[in-house]
Amino acid sequence: MIVDDHPLWRDAVARDLASAGFDVVATAGDGAAAVRIAAASRPQVVVMDLQLPELSGVEATARILAADPSCRVLVLSASAERPDVLEAIRAGATGYLVKSAGAGELVDAVARTARGEAAFTAGLAGLVLGEYRRLAAGPEPAAGPALTGRETEVLRLVARGLTAKQVATRLSLSVRTVQNHLQNVMDKLQVHNRAGLVRYAIEAGLDEGA
Repeated sequence: MIVDDHPLWRDAVARDLASAGFDVVATAGDGAAAVRIAAASRPQVVVMDLQLPELSGVEATARILAADPSCRVLVLSASAERPDVLEAIRAGATGYLVKSAGAGELVDAVARTARGEAAFTAGLAGLVLGEYRRLAAGPEPAAGPALTGRETEVLRLVARGLTAKQVATRLSLSVRTVQNHLQNVMDKLQVHNRAGLVRYAIEAGLDEGA
């Protein structure tokens, strides 16, 4: 099934695929029609544009696949922008080609999509893989309070058991300066004693290393 709001483009894609031996069972010019027609024609593969009237290609993709999980969607879009690609893949599209692709590349992509393989315009596969890896790694940890380099240095030494006087000697600072740094760190971390400082430093791994 071919879904595109430009009749000339839609007909050209249908001809190319029919010439390659595919059975084009239906076409549609907007997203809402695509959902209705797909439910009736049960295509194995839908070649889907993204910029559609009535209902976006992303939403149409999600609805078609919700109704028929065995169907596969190959996006054929003028856009190669990261948000468009990732949004289409999240909606369930198996592959993504830009419209600059040649007829041979399109035929190959449809065949691969029908087999359940991913098909992407060169350069887009890496983008999608990178997103999957990022998601698999889980959400990034929330950023902790912003400590200055000197505050971090002081906290690291305190976590290793040094007194304020020893820290002052190690860093060539006055004891008062070290105490001021420690107070600033306690204010930022919202802890009220040395034990709280040490606990935070250990959890942050600041007690490790040289």
